[in-house]
Amino acid sequence: MNVRWEDFGWEHLADGVGRRRLPVWDATVGLVAGDEGVLLFDTGSTLREGVELRTQAEALLGGRRVTHVALSHPHFDHVLGTAAFSAVEVFGAVAVDVVLRRDRDELRSDAVRHGVAPDDAAEATDLLVAPQHVVTGERTLDLGGRQVLLANVGPGHTGHDLALLVPGDREVVFCGDLVEESGEPQAGPDAMPSRWPAALDRLLALGGEDALYVPGHGAVVDAAFVRAQRDVLAERFGVS
Repeated sequence: MNVRWEDFGWEHLADGVGRRRLPVWDATVGLVAGDEGVLLFDTGSTLREGVELRTQAEALLGGRRVTHVALSHPHFDHVLGTAAFSAVEVFGAVAVDVVLRRDRDELRSDAVRHGVAPDDAAEATDLLVAPQHVVTGERTLDLGGRQVLLANVGPGHTGHDLALLVPGDREVVFCGDLVEESGEPQAGPDAMPSRWPAALDRLLALGGEDALYVPGHGAVVDAAFVRAQRDVLAERFGVS
């Protein structure tokens, strides 16, 4: 029996590559399958979402389990489901592990402030999993018959922005919240606005003109959209 990604609310982007836009905050998670390994890019905002993502990934891939998790940046709607995945290798931008351990209480408060139930936020932050592997520049992961590239392209949206490049007939770049399509890019207190346009330049160099760019929130976009958002941010923050 063939399982269709769309039956589980996922968008099929390429062979073995898909993404899902989660409800409420419209945060995107990505899934990349090789012959031996399976990578999930971001994990949702609660353990309940993480469990749902794990169950769906296994259903989509014939029972295969997620073996690698990469976290795009340390905001609650992208990291709090990580503890739902056991015995996985977790990756993040350099020092994101320090941030997640140090700012656990702030992460919980931010989740509750944005509408996560207090008990759910407390459970997820109590069990929070920080990356065991940090990426300073670029790191290639071999998933068996498929290599993907994790790139520390920030800072920008935060001080710790990680992107994922999936090579193929048409490259797919998971951007995290460096790119947003369903709303204006959000620059919170941990953003580095003066560095954000340069981070988008690095994203564009990573994927090239023909890639699919997957925002942290919103529909898949092209290089022209990323370039236009880069120019808007540069004007907004007064940088070149």
